[in-house]
Amino acid sequence: MLALAVFISTLDVFIVNIAFPAIQADFKHSTVADVSWVLNAYAIVFAALLVPAGKLGDVIGRRRVFAVGLAAFGLGSALCAVSPSLGFLIGARVLQGVGAAAVTPTSLGLLLPSIPPQRRAAAIGAWSALGAVGAASGPSLGGLLTQVSWHWIFIINIPLAAIALIGTYRVLPEIRDPARPPLPDGIGTLVLVAAVSLATLGLVQGHSWNWDGRVIGCFAGTVVLAAGFVVRSRRHRAPVLELGIVRVPAFALSSLSAALFYAAFSAMLLANVLFLTGTWRYSVLQAGLALTPGPIAAAMFAPFGGKLAQRIGPGLVGGAGALLFGTGSVMWVALIGLEPTYWSRFFPAMLVAGAGVGLALPAFTIAATATLAPQKLATGIGAQTMFRQIGSSLGVAALVAILGTPTVSTVIGAHNNTRWFMIASAAAAALALALIRHRHPGSPPTPGNMAATPNSADGSIGTQRGE
Repeated sequence: MLALAVFISTLDVFIVNIAFPAIQADFKHSTVADVSWVLNAYAIVFAALLVPAGKLGDVIGRRRVFAVGLAAFGLGSALCAVSPSLGFLIGARVLQGVGAAAVTPTSLGLLLPSIPPQRRAAAIGAWSALGAVGAASGPSLGGLLTQVSWHWIFIINIPLAAIALIGTYRVLPEIRDPARPPLPDGIGTLVLVAAVSLATLGLVQGHSWNWDGRVIGCFAGTVVLAAGFVVRSRRHRAPVLELGIVRVPAFALSSLSAALFYAAFSAMLLANVLFLTGTWRYSVLQAGLALTPGPIAAAMFAPFGGKLAQRIGPGLVGGAGALLFGTGSVMWVALIGLEPTYWSRFFPAMLVAGAGVGLALPAFTIAATATLAPQKLATGIGAQTMFRQIGSSLGVAALVAILGTPTVSTVIGAHNNTRWFMIASAAAAALALALIRHRHPGSPPTPGNMAATPNSADGSIGTQRGE
């Protein structure tokens, strides 16, 4: 059930990206900036609710929150499928984001406590690989479904979510924190949503607003709200972001790196769809098939990346993956032109970038969870994934700002500018990961290396030292 939930949440991201041109065409007079909110509304809500959902799972039960998330995701998918307007679709995507935020931290939080510490890296690699399988299926399946209608990219989620929801109560045990922590900070969540939304709005609308005072106001408001969020997090009993966790160097660096990498990764997903359909005039199905080798490469490399990160350190492996991803973008800049040259130029770069994604993704989670006590797993996983989604939202917004509305004569230069953004962001992510110091095997275990096991009548978590 956990695998199916991870699968559909990842599948949804890739399917929506590939359907982007069809959605824009269906809602007349909409621009790339307008439709980008179909992606960003989901990412922003997802980011803001991840930690509160993880905390709520610790309080009332991870299985319960996981199940509610599945139900919300399925309902949101149904509403997306019947959307009569772009605004309605964006609102339905918000509900999907709520569901995905509840499912993501609780899925790994339900998985890891039952696994011995020495096997967690492999489990995380497998968990990442399941997401990568969803990613690998997304472009081709999305292209196929969009050929019928883009509505079907959401319809497909409904039966899958229903199956996972039924199985949840039949298979999964309930797990919660026996300390009964306080409920998460609702006001802080709203402040975070407002801060990220203002930053995204400023980037997305920057071109049409001519980068005037409205844009400056958005960015100034972001700074004020971000400062207020930090103050709120410092004072609240159950903050959205526990500043003590962020002060742990490995966790802070892995989260910063994840945000930077996901900014590049999300920009790449949408940029390639727009390039293949807009410049090379591929159909949506052709574009989906053209993009599929990248996620397949990521799925193949993710388990290997998890195991290697445990042996030599997540910083080295993840940093190498980020640089490999950047190398794929360099290849696109150097090799791609107006004439379609898929097999000789685009395809090799897609494989290189995909392999980099597969190496990088498990490293982020391994680097973060290695610092966490068992009772903080769901909260910590949510916190790091929050940074990923914030990076994703800002990456798509930056893509819209950099790409603008290119003409035939400027389209290659405009797309190359977006690729240089991806390269710079991936390189910064690699640098942040490289600064993480790896604990050598045989050294004393950290709190994050303590296994958590259900040991009470209500399924609450106890701890034991890993041998």
